[in-house]
Amino acid sequence: MPPHDVDPVPVLRPTRARWPVYAERPRRRARQFLADVAVLTWAAVVVSAAVLLYDAVLTLQEPGRRLGGAGETVRDTFGSAADTAAGLPFVGDDLARALSTGTRAGDSLVEAGQQEVAAVQSLATGLAWLLVVLALVPVAVLWLSLRVRWMLAARAVLALRDGLRGDAGAGDADLLALRALAHGSPRRLARAVPGAAGGWRRGDPRVLASLADLELARLGLRGPTFVHAPASVTPAVGGDGAVGEDPDSTAWRRPGPASGTDPDERWGDTPRPPGPPGSPTS
Repeated sequence: MPPHDVDPVPVLRPTRARWPVYAERPRRRARQFLADVAVLTWAAVVVSAAVLLYDAVLTLQEPGRRLGGAGETVRDTFGSAADTAAGLPFVGDDLARALSTGTRAGDSLVEAGQQEVAAVQSLATGLAWLLVVLALVPVAVLWLSLRVRWMLAARAVLALRDGLRGDAGAGDADLLALRALAHGSPRRLARAVPGAAGGWRRGDPRVLASLADLELARLGLRGPTFVHAPASVTPAVGGDGAVGEDPDSTAWRRPGPASGTDPDERWGDTPRPPGPPGSPTS
């Protein structure tokens, strides 16, 4: 059990500037994961539909193939007849030249059939890609833009949250509170933090703490963790995450009044419940 003569000191494990992919709070992280699964499922459905559409349109190539086959038959028939007629005496050459026109007609039919097959191939490819572009690209762009915007905002807020140590802590808390005022709806701010704007202008530590926590919660990020440590010792966070008691450590303590003063005046501390001074708290 911690001693009763110690103050709660906010300790947050320092982290390097990073690009978060998922939120820290379970509810927001679950929504992000479900959104990822939904987008991947939709992509699989659209690609499967595009493949089915491609195969369905390719069935229209059959008339072109038949036309090409008929042209080959006509060409071969007239070519064989022309070769036979060329062996006849006297009229063989003239008859062979007459039959060669049928050979050229067969070549024309073969070419027309090939063109029809190629046109259907292009149509099938174009329709498949059109389906992907119209059905998948907007969803993917919307999902990616929302995720990138969240990552940028979360990275900026994480930098402010991890900067809540040393002499800059109050300024970082002020910036977090200002972000909450800028991004929160007036109705939500009035319900969650009454008198938010006035408290921010006055620098009320309780209002700043509530607004900062509101901004962190909006992005699904956790707030600082409070631990009990002697007021005269600044806790140190080691490489393994353990909290030490090195007074020269660079681990952070939020700026605030000395021990023995009202903890409400320290940024982020839990306010005392109403009651006469010295009343027991849970």
